[in-house]
Amino acid sequence: MSTLKERITEDMKAAMRAKEAERLGTIRLLLAACKQKEVDERIELDDAAVIAVVDKLIKQRKDSVAAYSQAGRSDLADKESAEITVLQVYLPQRLSEAEIAAAVATIVAEVGATGPGDMGKVMGTVKSRLAGKADMGLVSAAVKKALQP
Repeated sequence: MSTLKERITEDMKAAMRAKEAERLGTIRLLLAACKQKEVDERIELDDAAVIAVVDKLIKQRKDSVAAYSQAGRSDLADKESAEITVLQVYLPQRLSEAEIAAAVATIVAEVGATGPGDMGKVMGTVKSRLAGKADMGLVSAAVKKALQP
């Protein structure tokens, strides 16, 4: 079983051979972000850490798409959207909103949270369990809803 980082490297080589410039550029960007994190923290990234890097890059791209769309730059928004499509290949299957709500309800009960003041405590546990498995924006919304008085 190869690691996610090895799979990304193999995909980069395949993109080079196929002369897919846009895909190659995005994959190189991902590998550079992984390498930067390894150098900054002096660690070897495991699959979970690589998924976190991919999540971060996708979030940045989504923010850029929104900004470019608002500014009327559809050409740049389309480029960022294409990069999101390439990056999403490296994410595991995401949980549905119903699965997220169920997981959050279980964690709220485990932690003994009673109201909005316990959001930090709940989010800490939720992040450790659902990192890489769910969109954290949806998770945050589910936690807020679960902690409503």
